[in-house]
Amino acid sequence: MIENLVDRFGRIHNNLRISVTDRCNLRCTYCMPEDVTFVDRGELLTFEEIAQFVRVAAPLGVNKIRLTGGEPLMRKGLDNLVRMLTPIPGITDIGLTTNGLLLADQAESLFAAGLRRLNVSLDTLDPGRFRELTRRDGVEKVIAGLLAAKAVGFGPIKVNAVAIRGFIEHDAVPLAQFCRKYGFELRFIEYMPIGAESWEREKVVYAHELLEWLERDVAPLSPSPDYDPRAPAMDFDYADGKGRVGIIASLSRPFCRSCNRIRITADGKLRNCLFALNETDVKPMLRRPIPDTVALRNALIDSVAEKWEGHEINTAKFVKPLRTMHTIGG
Repeated sequence: MIENLVDRFGRIHNNLRISVTDRCNLRCTYCMPEDVTFVDRGELLTFEEIAQFVRVAAPLGVNKIRLTGGEPLMRKGLDNLVRMLTPIPGITDIGLTTNGLLLADQAESLFAAGLRRLNVSLDTLDPGRFRELTRRDGVEKVIAGLLAAKAVGFGPIKVNAVAIRGFIEHDAVPLAQFCRKYGFELRFIEYMPIGAESWEREKVVYAHELLEWLERDVAPLSPSPDYDPRAPAMDFDYADGKGRVGIIASLSRPFCRSCNRIRITADGKLRNCLFALNETDVKPMLRRPIPDTVALRNALIDSVAEKWEGHEINTAKFVKPLRTMHTIGG
């Protein structure tokens, strides 16, 4: 019998985001510092431990999983983890968020393992702005990865772009045209206070601005008929039928009231919100000679029960978490 992870606000949690590593081959300014000390590899959850955690979570109603990082494709043999997760009873959806640099080489093996959905982070098609934002080169590798994934058969493939003023004004329309050409779904994400550098609210580009630019310079948009108001992204379809755009408006349209997500970090910390100030260490429960499934189950139930109403980014009460994005999982 499947139970549900329900918090005191009545929100049902079925979406588990699993970070498999804190390592990354980029240094995006909105995500992580240039100089960073990574967790010792021995402190990362093993694939077997991750699978055990999912086997405990699934009977509690978790049916959607997203693998994140850091950069998850830097974790050797990630396709093996996918093979371990796909047969777990109750799991119906597994996705992956990646920066795409290593995707061209791994797309085929991941697809063969059972992965079908991808989100690829790409903020610009311009090599110079790509280097300024990520502090590395490689935009051509990301594009090659996207095209390789499409050729293998992945779908849907979503392209995630963080909307930072000073950059996205130049890149929103070219990204939209690129995605329309190749059949990718573009998603803009409002710039959030979760990165390594000081967050400046004036650099936020809001959803309505993005929509105005696309409608003016690309094509008219209308709300998608199958738009789910509980989902993080507001979805819009182009009037000419050539694609879809999603906007994750964490600041201008917080979706906390319908949040269904829980997270586990690469080093085994359970978090009930991206911006959580507290977390539960479940790694000791997983590393016992016989994993303590009762304790794991209770940790999940208790974590969700303690979830706050929302992150309060737009209020004076907001406190930025100590962890940066790469240590939490995108």
